[in-house]
Amino acid sequence: MERTLYASAARTATPTAVTVRTGRYRGVKLFINVTAIAATPSVVPTIDMVDSLSGAVKNLLTGAAVTATGQTVLTIYPGVTVAANVSAADVLPESIKVTMTHGDADSITYTVSAHLIP
Repeated sequence: MERTLYASAARTATPTAVTVRTGRYRGVKLFINVTAIAATPSVVPTIDMVDSLSGAVKNLLTGAAVTATGQTVLTIYPGVTVAANVSAADVLPESIKVTMTHGDADSITYTVSAHLIP
């Protein structure tokens, strides 16, 4: 199942984080597609688990800063080969929170979608 988390838009600041109910899915591929930049933007994607009882969050995977046009894919799935800032071998919790943290006010146009894996 694919879900659009952030539709295509030029952004200059960190948008509101998006919480995704993962339900029966075991993994996710987060697809970031940067189509335009101005000056030297920087955005860091993170995927956090959300504890449904307390609302607390715990980081599962933080990607490297995205600074140029192109595609970036982050993967969380049991048994996947672990690579720093790219993939984590884990099972998804019931809810995850995706945040795109901007490092400066330079414009960067991107979309983010979550591809949930059974």
